[in-house]
Amino acid sequence: MTEVKNEKMNRVTVHLDEKPIYDIVMTEDFSALPGEIEKLSISNRRLCIVTDSNVEKLYLNEVKELLAPCCKTVISFVFPAGEEHKNLDTVRDLYETLILNHFDRNDMLAALGGGVVGDLCGFAAATYLRGVAFMQIPTTLLSQVDSSIGGKTGVDFDAYKNMVGAFHMPKLVFTNINTLQTLPDNQFSAGMGEVIKHGLIKDAAYYEWLLENAADIWARKPEALRKTVTWSNEIKRAVVEKDPTEKGDRMLLNFGHTLGHAIEKLKNFELLHGECVALGALAAMKLSRSTYYYEIGKTDKIQERNADITSKIESIFQEHKGRYGVRRVCQELAWRGFPVNHKRIQRIMHRLGLAGKRPREKYHSYRGEVGKVADNIINRDFSTDRPLQKWTTDVTQFTLSWGKC
Repeated sequence: MTEVKNEKMNRVTVHLDEKPIYDIVMTEDFSALPGEIEKLSISNRRLCIVTDSNVEKLYLNEVKELLAPCCKTVISFVFPAGEEHKNLDTVRDLYETLILNHFDRNDMLAALGGGVVGDLCGFAAATYLRGVAFMQIPTTLLSQVDSSIGGKTGVDFDAYKNMVGAFHMPKLVFTNINTLQTLPDNQFSAGMGEVIKHGLIKDAAYYEWLLENAADIWARKPEALRKTVTWSNEIKRAVVEKDPTEKGDRMLLNFGHTLGHAIEKLKNFELLHGECVALGALAAMKLSRSTYYYEIGKTDKIQERNADITSKIESIFQEHKGRYGVRRVCQELAWRGFPVNHKRIQRIMHRLGLAGKRPREKYHSYRGEVGKVADNIINRDFSTDRPLQKWTTDVTQFTLSWGKC
């Protein structure tokens, strides 16, 4: 089979230890998929396409027909759509299908669908016969910009999000951005939670571009979608290459997820993952501001203010010949018109060597505040039947107006 030439194809290569390990291929249909599959040398292998009941109706037959000539055998495994089915019971059913169809370690799985399909298929591939190859064919915005890249796989366990999982890199990520045209509005909107996250954590220019081009993105204009997916892919690739197993920098990608997962569980998975990520980001920023006086978009001013406060603390300490403790320094700062947070001042003094004890972080004391923030955000009616742009607009407006709060 000859490779289909596609002038609108975009390719991003992911490396590990400076060696290429897989490509992220983006195009506007599935016609180039057989050519990409041939590069994986699977003509004598079996292939199992894993998908859910929603994607099955839209794309399974087309993809299956395209891949049938490329492989020894092509079968499919379809499970009910929804996060509630991303569990070990579904994985067990997939294992059984693979065993009954004599899949061995040389065979391959393909995840056709969104984040739930990709996570579950990847985990099954990582654990079946101690690991078989798999590829990602993401069909949702969230999976195209985020979850299909980086090899994070897993399933939920007793309603605990992604509690069982493994790092297992795909052999290929093949993205047909035109699948976004059939995506329900709430799913598209949820995907924007991850898109905005990328801009907030890594690229201010991207974030500004998203705001400036919001109308074209919401209208799903192909060029706007292409640029959005490509830009997010580059950000995710750069982070994953630097920290493939989440020992450091990759933790940045969890922005919004810690509280988001809690919200997701608290709401019994009634909200989509991307929606919960956006809500978790709002809650995280609110906590950051209330605890550390952090203001989005005002990093330079924060640094200036911190330097100013630090110099004032040193000045106070020198004026009183080291006799002042944290409490008296806080009083002096308050008299001089500076905002005072006892623990923050104690941290600064400890760093300067002016306080003997570093403040003990009473993480349990934040529990009530976290719960209150999450409850307040959830109670703002972030339900999936809201107008398409409403909650995503809340995220962008929240970040833009943060310093004015």
